[in-house]
Amino acid sequence: MAGAPSPIDGASSGYHRKKQPEQVRRALLDCAAQIAAEDGAAAITIQAVATRAGVTKGGLLHHFDSKQALLAAVFSDLLDKMDQEIDRTLAGDPASRGRFTRAYVRACFSDRLLGERSLWGALSVAIVSEPALRSLWSAWLDDRMARHAETDCDPRFVAVRLAADGIWLADMMEKAGGLKRYPQDFEAVLLAMAEA
Repeated sequence: MAGAPSPIDGASSGYHRKKQPEQVRRALLDCAAQIAAEDGAAAITIQAVATRAGVTKGGLLHHFDSKQALLAAVFSDLLDKMDQEIDRTLAGDPASRGRFTRAYVRACFSDRLLGERSLWGALSVAIVSEPALRSLWSAWLDDRMARHAETDCDPRFVAVRLAADGIWLADMMEKAGGLKRYPQDFEAVLLAMAEA
Protein backbone atom coordinates (compact mmCIF):
# COMPACT_ATOMS: atom_id res chain seq x y z
CA MET A 1 0.00 0.00 0.00
CA ALA A 2 1.45 3.37 -1.00
CA GLY A 3 1.95 5.87 1.77
CA ALA A 4 1.49 9.64 1.69
CA PRO A 5 4.35 11.58 0.14
CA SER A 6 6.98 12.67 2.61
CA PRO A 7 7.00 16.41 3.28
CA ILE A 8 10.77 16.27 3.03
CA ASP A 9 11.34 14.90 -0.44
CA GLY A 10 8.06 13.86 -2.07
CA ALA A 11 9.00 10.18 -2.07
CA SER A 12 6.54 7.61 -0.78
CA SER A 13 9.11 5.06 0.35
CA GLY A 14 12.22 5.34 2.46
CA TYR A 15 13.93 2.91 0.10
CA HIS A 16 13.60 5.28 -2.84
CA ARG A 17 14.31 8.46 -0.96
CA LYS A 18 17.14 10.65 -2.15
CA LYS A 19 19.41 11.74 0.66
CA GLN A 20 19.08 15.49 0.97
CA PRO A 21 20.53 16.34 4.38
CA GLU A 22 20.25 20.12 4.01
CA GLN A 23 16.59 19.86 2.98
CA VAL A 24 15.88 17.54 5.91
CA ARG A 25 17.68 19.83 8.34
CA ARG A 26 15.77 22.85 7.01
CA ALA A 27 12.45 21.00 7.30
CA LEU A 28 13.25 20.01 10.88
CA LEU A 29 14.05 23.60 11.83
CA ASP A 30 10.90 24.88 10.13
CA CYS A 31 8.71 22.25 11.80
CA ALA A 32 10.21 22.97 15.23
CA ALA A 33 9.60 26.71 14.67
CA GLN A 34 5.98 26.03 13.64
CA ILE A 35 5.39 23.96 16.77
CA ALA A 36 6.92 26.69 18.95
CA ALA A 37 4.81 29.40 17.31
CA GLU A 38 1.61 27.35 17.65
CA ASP A 39 2.06 25.78 21.10
CA GLY A 40 5.15 27.31 22.73
CA ALA A 41 8.73 26.11 23.05
CA ALA A 42 7.76 23.50 25.65
CA ALA A 43 5.81 21.66 22.93
CA ILE A 44 9.00 21.08 20.93
CA THR A 45 9.84 17.43 21.47
CA ILE A 46 11.99 15.13 19.37
CA GLN A 47 8.93 13.02 18.52
CA ALA A 48 6.66 15.97 17.69
CA VAL A 49 9.20 17.54 15.35
CA ALA A 50 10.10 14.23 13.70
CA THR A 51 6.43 13.40 13.13
CA ARG A 52 5.63 16.79 11.66
CA ALA A 53 8.68 16.67 9.39
CA GLY A 54 7.91 13.12 8.28
CA VAL A 55 11.18 11.62 9.49
CA THR A 56 12.07 9.08 12.13
CA LYS A 57 13.36 10.09 15.56
CA GLY A 58 16.68 8.59 14.48
CA GLY A 59 16.64 10.77 11.39
CA LEU A 60 16.12 13.86 13.54
CA LEU A 61 18.81 12.77 16.01
CA HIS A 62 21.22 12.41 13.10
CA HIS A 63 20.96 16.19 12.61
CA PHE A 64 20.39 17.30 16.23
CA ASP A 65 21.61 15.05 19.02
CA SER A 66 19.21 16.42 21.66
CA LYS A 67 16.21 18.65 22.20
CA GLN A 68 18.59 21.34 23.49
CA ALA A 69 20.65 21.15 20.28
CA LEU A 70 17.44 21.45 18.24
CA LEU A 71 16.26 24.45 20.30
CA ALA A 72 19.67 26.11 19.92
CA ALA A 73 19.55 25.56 16.15
CA VAL A 74 16.01 27.00 15.92
CA PHE A 75 17.13 30.01 17.96
CA SER A 76 20.28 30.49 15.86
CA ASP A 77 18.14 30.33 12.74
CA LEU A 78 15.84 32.97 14.22
CA LEU A 79 18.84 35.18 15.03
CA ASP A 80 20.03 34.80 11.42
CA LYS A 81 16.63 35.96 10.20
CA MET A 82 16.73 38.88 12.63
CA ASP A 83 20.21 39.74 11.33
CA GLN A 84 18.91 39.77 7.76
CA GLU A 85 15.96 41.96 8.74
CA ILE A 86 18.24 44.36 10.60
CA ASP A 87 20.70 44.48 7.70
CA ARG A 88 17.88 45.33 5.25
CA THR A 89 16.72 48.11 7.55
CA LEU A 90 20.28 49.40 8.01
CA ALA A 91 20.75 49.57 4.24
CA GLY A 92 17.69 51.76 3.88
CA ASP A 93 18.57 54.23 6.67
CA PRO A 94 20.65 57.17 5.38
CA ALA A 95 21.63 58.51 8.82
CA SER A 96 24.48 56.50 10.35
CA ARG A 97 24.18 57.76 13.95
CA GLY A 98 21.69 55.51 15.79
CA ARG A 99 21.08 53.40 12.69
CA PHE A 100 21.46 50.06 14.48
CA THR A 101 19.20 51.17 17.32
CA ARG A 102 16.44 52.14 14.90
CA ALA A 103 16.81 48.83 13.04
CA TYR A 104 16.73 46.96 16.36
CA VAL A 105 13.53 48.71 17.45
CA ARG A 106 11.90 47.90 14.11
CA ALA A 107 12.93 44.25 14.46
CA CYS A 108 11.59 44.09 18.02
CA PHE A 109 8.22 45.42 16.89
CA SER A 110 8.01 43.55 13.58
CA ASP A 111 5.94 40.60 14.74
CA ARG A 112 4.21 41.95 17.84
CA LEU A 113 0.85 41.87 16.09
CA LEU A 114 1.19 38.10 15.71
CA GLY A 115 0.74 37.85 19.47
CA GLU A 116 1.07 34.30 20.73
CA ARG A 117 1.87 33.07 17.20
CA SER A 118 5.11 35.06 17.27
CA LEU A 119 8.13 32.77 17.20
CA TRP A 120 10.09 35.29 19.27
CA GLY A 121 7.31 35.20 21.82
CA ALA A 122 7.31 31.42 21.86
CA LEU A 123 11.08 31.22 22.38
CA SER A 124 11.18 33.99 24.97
CA VAL A 125 10.50 31.66 27.88
CA ALA A 126 13.14 29.27 26.58
CA ILE A 127 15.68 32.12 26.45
CA VAL A 128 15.11 32.77 30.14
CA SER A 129 15.33 29.11 31.18
CA GLU A 130 18.01 27.77 28.79
CA PRO A 131 21.59 28.97 29.51
CA ALA A 132 22.73 27.95 26.00
CA LEU A 133 20.11 30.21 24.40
CA ARG A 134 21.05 33.10 26.69
CA SER A 135 24.67 32.62 25.59
CA LEU A 136 23.65 32.70 21.92
CA TRP A 137 21.66 35.90 22.50
CA SER A 138 24.52 37.54 24.43
CA ALA A 139 27.06 36.61 21.77
CA TRP A 140 24.78 37.98 19.03
CA LEU A 141 24.22 41.24 20.90
CA ASP A 142 27.92 41.63 21.77
CA ASP A 143 28.84 41.13 18.11
CA ARG A 144 26.28 43.68 16.92
CA MET A 145 27.34 46.23 19.53
CA ALA A 146 30.99 45.80 18.57
CA ARG A 147 30.10 46.42 14.90
CA HIS A 148 28.03 49.49 15.69
CA ALA A 149 29.95 50.94 18.64
CA GLU A 150 30.85 54.15 16.81
CA THR A 151 27.28 54.95 15.83
CA ASP A 152 25.15 53.48 18.64
CA CYS A 153 27.03 53.69 21.96
CA ASP A 154 25.32 56.93 23.06
CA PRO A 155 23.48 56.23 26.36
CA ARG A 156 20.28 57.57 24.78
CA PHE A 157 20.43 54.81 22.15
CA VAL A 158 21.15 52.20 24.83
CA ALA A 159 18.07 53.40 26.73
CA VAL A 160 15.93 53.12 23.58
CA ARG A 161 17.10 49.54 22.98
CA LEU A 162 16.42 48.66 26.61
CA ALA A 163 12.94 50.17 26.31
CA ALA A 164 12.30 48.00 23.23
CA ASP A 165 13.52 44.98 25.24
CA GLY A 166 11.17 45.99 28.05
CA ILE A 167 8.17 46.05 25.73
CA TRP A 168 9.25 42.66 24.35
CA LEU A 169 9.45 41.33 27.94
CA ALA A 170 6.03 42.80 28.77
CA ASP A 171 4.59 41.06 25.71
CA MET A 172 6.11 37.79 26.89
CA MET A 173 4.76 38.17 30.42
CA GLU A 174 1.36 39.59 29.61
CA LYS A 175 0.61 37.96 26.24
CA ALA A 176 -2.28 39.95 24.69
CA GLY A 177 -2.24 42.40 27.60
CA GLY A 178 1.19 43.66 26.61
CA LEU A 179 -0.08 44.97 23.29
CA LYS A 180 -2.98 46.72 25.05
CA ARG A 181 -0.74 48.25 27.69
CA TYR A 182 2.01 49.25 25.22
CA PRO A 183 0.34 49.77 21.83
CA GLN A 184 2.15 49.31 18.54
CA ASP A 185 2.59 53.08 18.18
CA PHE A 186 5.25 52.89 20.89
CA GLU A 187 7.52 51.88 18.01
CA ALA A 188 7.19 55.40 16.58
CA VAL A 189 7.93 56.89 20.01
CA LEU A 190 11.14 54.86 20.35
CA LEU A 191 12.19 55.55 16.78
CA ALA A 192 11.76 59.30 17.39
CA MET A 193 13.93 59.00 20.51
CA ALA A 194 16.59 57.24 18.42
CA GLU A 195 16.77 59.88 15.73
CA ALA A 196 20.24 61.06 14.87
